Amino acid sequence: MIEITNLHKRFGKNTVLSGVNLSLQEPGIHAVLGPNGSGKTTLIKSILGMVCPDQGSISIGGQPTGGQWLYRKDLGYLPQIAEFPGNLKVGELFRMIEDLRQQPAAPEPLVERFGLQPFLNKKLSTLSGGTRQKVNLVLTFMFEPPVYILDEPTTGLDPGALIALKELIRTRVGSGALFLITTHIMPLVEEMAQSVIYLLEGKVYFEGSLKTLYTLTGKTHVEPAIAAIAARHHV
Repeated sequence: MIEITNLHKRFGKNTVLSGVNLSLQEPGIHAVLGPNGSGKTTLIKSILGMVCPDQGSISIGGQPTGGQWLYRKDLGYLPQIAEFPGNLKVGELFRMIEDLRQQPAAPEPLVERFGLQPFLNKKLSTLSGGTRQKVNLVLTFMFEPPVYILDEPTTGLDPGALIALKELIRTRVGSGALFLITTHIMPLVEEMAQSVIYLLEGKVYFEGSLKTLYTLTGKTHVEPAIAAIAARHHV
């Protein structure tokens, strides 16, 4: 579903992506790991069309993304930090996004799932960080695209909301969706991810299943396994 070939991006003298190649074709959860500054955000923004690569190509569902925008209707995007117009009410925001996208949407079951009914008539500026994240999740999942990109999706979530999110992701994967998730929460990766992509200094140092990662490094958990990969490459 996502094909990335020889992707390069520089900002001034700073090389952010250096020859990234990824082929993600199967439904499932693919975790993108790496420290701050590794290129994860630039990679995501390149897929979304928010950053123009200097070299290379990206295709979604077999369609090249360069110079196009219609492919974005096949993407669900959860930013790490979402900025909402503070004067809007929660329910108004959902209706506005539905009108903008002109696609069938189903926010009601998600509002119930994340317990947002009491907040529908509240202004966004009055919400706590955790409640804003739940609003963000409803906006991401109220449509049903084949590809989801989630940037640190668990930020600010209480245990109940985290369980609800995991169940929702598993349900969408069962319906054939592909998830690209960035996270620093290693237990989440170990519990849910089908594959791991380790990005550092703009390069992919590992791409494969957790089983392959553990076999390659002789470790039994993601964090020490990733550390072993980094050590092998002297980075």
